[in-house]
Amino acid sequence: MPDSSAITQGIKVDVISDYVPSRSNPINSEYFFVYRVTITNEGAEPARLVSRHWIITNSEGDEEHVRGPGVVGETPYLEPGDVFTYTSACPLKSPVGAMRGTYQMVRDNGWMFDAEIAAFTLAMPYAIN
Repeated sequence: MPDSSAITQGIKVDVISDYVPSRSNPINSEYFFVYRVTITNEGAEPARLVSRHWIITNSEGDEEHVRGPGVVGETPYLEPGDVFTYTSACPLKSPVGAMRGTYQMVRDNGWMFDAEIAAFTLAMPYAIN
């Protein structure tokens, strides 16, 4: 079961996140999380992921916006039925936070749209009851 799931214009985005204790140092307020994203083209038209916009929020309510081209150095082109999966990471200064955002997609005819990345929680185990 994904931690979050959204479908926009036939582009489905599922995310699973996990806490990484070996890369974290709670005494210094350093918490490290990994997340795996699966993007599936469930629509009838191909699309290319050209850029991303993440909104990362910590438990203090501080927001960080991360924008950039592609994901993990790639701009995947998804034909109908194609799946692209990647793993990335996020450091936080609190044991609980959240991420959400969009992928900017472009169709073959040049039409652009934002595929939603639904909000998901980043949480150190036992930080949330």
